[in-house]
Amino acid sequence: MAKSFTLCCLFFILSFLLGLGASTSATQIKITDNPADKLVAAINENRTAHKDSSLFDNPGLACLALQYIKAYQGDCGAVGGSDAKKPPESQFAEAFAPNCGVKASTLARITGRFLGCQTKYVHAPEAFSEILIRNEKSLDILYSKNHTQVGAAVTGTDGGSPYFWCVLFSNGKPNSTFAFEGGVAKDTKPGCYSGANDVCSGAHVWSPVSLMWLFVASVSIAMGFAFPL
Repeated sequence: MAKSFTLCCLFFILSFLLGLGASTSATQIKITDNPADKLVAAINENRTAHKDSSLFDNPGLACLALQYIKAYQGDCGAVGGSDAKKPPESQFAEAFAPNCGVKASTLARITGRFLGCQTKYVHAPEAFSEILIRNEKSLDILYSKNHTQVGAAVTGTDGGSPYFWCVLFSNGKPNSTFAFEGGVAKDTKPGCYSGANDVCSGAHVWSPVSLMWLFVASVSIAMGFAFPL
């Protein structure tokens, strides 16, 4: 009877871990592909298709976009609509730049911005076409000839819903504006931003090694119940 019970436990544990491993693989794909980079790619593809120049992806500007999102503190209701709010422009120099490690002396004018929020996560192309580009004004911002560079950021709230997408445009000189102190960005996770050669983070992921040790521990416990000393 004890052996049968143990076999049933082991089967249940193995099934659970296999399912967890499969879902982990899907999650791993989602969080290690940087959606902020893909958002910039969608913007530049649309600009070049419209016969406009592609924009330089500036990681310093993108980091400011992530700080711009965080200023909303997860309040999706403050994005768009009659109750829409936006952080004061002074926050760029007083809070966003220091939080990113961007030198205040290298800040340049923001020539446009997109901000979207919703409870359902969508991939970058859908976020671009369905959330950020909403009307003629959005198209005017997208195709403006005043922009020279762009930065995008994507994040959830506490690792989940709601999800924010933000894009900032600037007319500053690439490689000389929105520069990091010492050339290195501060750690601003959770969330991700474009141009940083980084992965998107925020959710805990079970690694294969962690799953293996969990399985070994579970088997040991089950065997202990089946064959007590």
